[in-house]
Amino acid sequence: MEKDVNCPGAAGGERSDTSAAPEIKRWSANRKKEVVLRLMRGEPVDALSRELGIEIYRLEEWHNKALQGIESALKARENDPLAAELDAAFKRIGEITMENELLREKARRAHPLAPRRSKK
Repeated sequence: MEKDVNCPGAAGGERSDTSAAPEIKRWSANRKKEVVLRLMRGEPVDALSRELGIEIYRLEEWHNKALQGIESALKARENDPLAAELDAAFKRIGEITMENELLREKARRAHPLAPRRSKK
């Protein structure tokens, strides 16, 4: 028998069983969230891994990312005084810029021809 080079798991002349190949699934953020919530409720990671057909390291990665996201969300400041002061400064800069442009336009219209000196 000849060796099947297209099947990486085949040994000797055996052909690998393609029906046992894992199905590749796309995991949406919502599905990952549900899995992470199950982990947070205390379900064993090895049992979830077997049930869902997902490697343990990947489940732990999702769990760690979720914890980091929770932590950063809780660290975010609401009503940050520095942000409010910066927003007020930008607003004032915008007002001054607009006022300056309007004054320039008014001055240009009031004196369309600047006084010129004679060339004598």
